[in-house]
Amino acid sequence: MVRVSFFLLLTLVVAGPVVGQQRENDFYRLETLVSAQAKTHSRDKRWRPDTNEVVLEVTGMTTLDDDRLAVAIRKGEIWILSNLDGDPRNIEYSLFADALHDPMGLVYKDGTFYTAQRAELTAIRDTDGDGYADEYANVTSGWGVTGNYHEYSYGPKFDSQGNFWVTLNMGMGDHADNGDDLWRGWGIKISPNGKITPVCSGMRSPSGFGANAQGDMFFTDQQGNWIATCSLHHMREDSFFGHPWGLRSPHSDQYPTTQEVEKISTGVPWPDALPRIRNLKPPAVWFPYKKVGQSATDVVLDNTNGNFGPFAGQLFIGEFRLSEINRVFLEKVGGEYQGACFRFRSGFDSAVVRMDFNEEGQMFVGLTNRGWSSLGSSAYGLQRLVWTGKVPFEIKEMRAKPDGFELEFTRPVDMESAMNLKSYRMKNYTYLLQAKYGSPEILTQKNSIQDVSVSDDGLTVRLTVDGMRQGYVHELTCINLKSRQGDTLLHPNGYYTLNRIPSPE
Repeated sequence: MVRVSFFLLLTLVVAGPVVGQQRENDFYRLETLVSAQAKTHSRDKRWRPDTNEVVLEVTGMTTLDDDRLAVAIRKGEIWILSNLDGDPRNIEYSLFADALHDPMGLVYKDGTFYTAQRAELTAIRDTDGDGYADEYANVTSGWGVTGNYHEYSYGPKFDSQGNFWVTLNMGMGDHADNGDDLWRGWGIKISPNGKITPVCSGMRSPSGFGANAQGDMFFTDQQGNWIATCSLHHMREDSFFGHPWGLRSPHSDQYPTTQEVEKISTGVPWPDALPRIRNLKPPAVWFPYKKVGQSATDVVLDNTNGNFGPFAGQLFIGEFRLSEINRVFLEKVGGEYQGACFRFRSGFDSAVVRMDFNEEGQMFVGLTNRGWSSLGSSAYGLQRLVWTGKVPFEIKEMRAKPDGFELEFTRPVDMESAMNLKSYRMKNYTYLLQAKYGSPEILTQKNSIQDVSVSDDGLTVRLTVDGMRQGYVHELTCINLKSRQGDTLLHPNGYYTLNRIPSPE
């Protein structure tokens, strides 16, 4: 019986959960390249004489044009990995840089790597061509560092104008509030010559960020004090996202003061807080706790032109605690972003921290749990996610309408099940803006599905919904909805953050 249980567990981890007649692994195959369970070794003679084991705790990652992969790791090194397409035992590791302090991102441009260390943005070059960095240049270092263990500096990533972006984690714990934490809790833009422009504030733990297809920058935040649940925010000027500690840094009068925010520390529903606090901006997307992750990380755009499946132009969001990746569809309503999140792929070996696509449209996924708790069989590693060419039956897009929602599917729906009002269930809820850690779902109400229509091609379903509420998450559950081939949805839930109800056309 023990052996049967073990192999059943192994099957579920490798194949992903069985939902209806589909499995995640049927559509997105997970390949393990590096794992703590299978020790990896460097062939680089420059490396440490006492051991040759590579502990690949990934904190930054970028693909290179020649099919190599550059990886920054938690212990302050950058490795170049090559020969990634064959047997993982034949991957070659070359140490490029070391002696870094918590590098939490990695990009490459014009022969130079850039990483955000605790106290600076650093440019790293190999000037003599021997494959090992010999120049470490400080691009800028204009933010506060107190020694608090949680003062991570994430990034950088580039915007369309060639500027760097970095997000700055708040310090946490007993020694977090000592007044010497300039720009902590802010998203900052850095020009190529190193000039810092603080852009937006109110962040707690913005461990991942990236641009959408339009070039706008988004970051994820993680549930904690002042942060109700994980969320995705649009970064732009004069925007405040709810966490007041960063407001101790100098800023324009477009922002509230810490005292203004702390007046509501006992808790106010987010829709009621918005008109009370200057330039408070709601998330573009809330990730309901444990339903769609519980510790969001990286943000990566599917720019593969269909080589990664049917979700081109959407965002993929890493997840630490549950070791998975989730998916976001965004749209603009009234000039502001909002949209829906969906589960996508679970079963990774460890916490998903960084992601990047190669030129073939395969996703590299960098893992480390840093000694914290995450699902999976390993403390760190590197995996690759590959689309098999099969299209899963999924809700591809969920759009807000003046009187309901429009669902676009990846495959045509079965007309009989799609026209049945009982195939859909919806409720809505919001969260508290409060100083306490997180928030439950509050003010929950059920929505009534009044009518349904289906397009002739079976790809679009229009739901007329009663009781929509602006500023609330609308949680959709599809029950026994089937494709024309008889499959139920791989992931039957969608969670739409309805910041604005569209005006009638």
